[in-house]
Amino acid sequence: MPANKTSALDAFWMPFTANRQFKAEPRMLVSAEGMYYQSEDGRPILDGTAGLWCCNAGHGRQQISEAVSKQIHQLDFAPTFQMSHPLPFELANRLIQHTPEGMDRVFFTNSGSESVDTALKIALAYHKARGKSSKTRLIGREKGYHGVGFGGISVGGLGNNRRAFGSLLTGVDHLKHAWVPGSEFTQGQPAQGANLADELLDMIALHGAENIAAVIVEPVVGSGGVWIPPQGYLKRLRELTSQHDILLIFDEVITGYGRVGNAFAAGRFDVTPDIMTTAKGLTNGAIPMGAVFVQNFIQDAFMNGPEEVIELFHGYTYSGHPVAAAAALATLDIYESENLFDKAIDLEGYWATALHRLREFDIVKDIRNIGLVGAIEFKPGAKLGERGYEVFQHCFWKGNALVRCTGDIIALSPPLIVSTGEIDQLIDALSNAIKSLY
Repeated sequence: MPANKTSALDAFWMPFTANRQFKAEPRMLVSAEGMYYQSEDGRPILDGTAGLWCCNAGHGRQQISEAVSKQIHQLDFAPTFQMSHPLPFELANRLIQHTPEGMDRVFFTNSGSESVDTALKIALAYHKARGKSSKTRLIGREKGYHGVGFGGISVGGLGNNRRAFGSLLTGVDHLKHAWVPGSEFTQGQPAQGANLADELLDMIALHGAENIAAVIVEPVVGSGGVWIPPQGYLKRLRELTSQHDILLIFDEVITGYGRVGNAFAAGRFDVTPDIMTTAKGLTNGAIPMGAVFVQNFIQDAFMNGPEEVIELFHGYTYSGHPVAAAAALATLDIYESENLFDKAIDLEGYWATALHRLREFDIVKDIRNIGLVGAIEFKPGAKLGERGYEVFQHCFWKGNALVRCTGDIIALSPPLIVSTGEIDQLIDALSNAIKSLY
């Protein structure tokens, strides 16, 4: 017998949400333009999170909506299994102008989760294609978030994302969290902690490099609380993986498309991975789409068999979808014409200074930042995550600002079009919330 329908909000089972708590006091957004959402009750809400790390060029970009409208009238869908259409080829060629040298192959997906699972499958299939089928072990990192596919949550390092689902992929290890006590309130990359990458040597000694396929890390940990890599850490990880024939995968779903300066964190930190996963900012959040970039030598390894044989038995119905590709091309036009890939560097100093003003509050345990991403971590209250949620609520209802809470951490990632005045407005909303609550 169907459950009684008591509310118009009941039918939608919301993702990553305490549904009963939300539906008791809904936070509804009904429109958006530039740096602002409009709430259901008519208030302008300053977007301090670029939607969900994705609207890097701000909201309501007419160029994107017009491209989507034109494309859906011209070609709503075309298969890319044994067929295709021009746009994914055009988009791939545009995108590789911004990737590290030698990373000129693109596999399209529909989300960050799909991008991660694609990257992991490519890594495993690559080793098998060259006769090294024993290389099957995958290594993630504590606090890493790699989406919600079974591959992504297996290599991910967030307990709550894994606990409810029982056995996941076997043959997975996790590097320790790349942070050293004493690094609190560092602006940019902490000076200490590069040696933490050497834990990979212990895993190699235990399992043998001949059995390890890939290491996957976020260059900057995003959803796990905004953790900045120590100076030299990523370079050391690159050295070790190269020495031991292990693929290095950067999950740039959050850091990609200008968030930390340069188009990708790989460019910001001058470290070239073998595979790079992206999504979110690819279309400015307008249409779901992801892209996995691989170094040329990886695809080349698949191209040695008969020409009529499918090289990689993997893909999605909507890989390279024409409407999504049109949105991505229009988004890329905006990024390039407005120099938004440089904006995070231009504003980084102002952003850091404004953010670290919140250090004056005793309740603040740490502040972390790089590019146009930041985090304020609170000392825990009576319940885990209570203070983060209270500040998030106060900012929305009384500060007219949208921030993101992950436990007792407030994560910030404003659109790259943010002004210094809007940065001040965002920090003021947080400051007022802390003063009012504590």
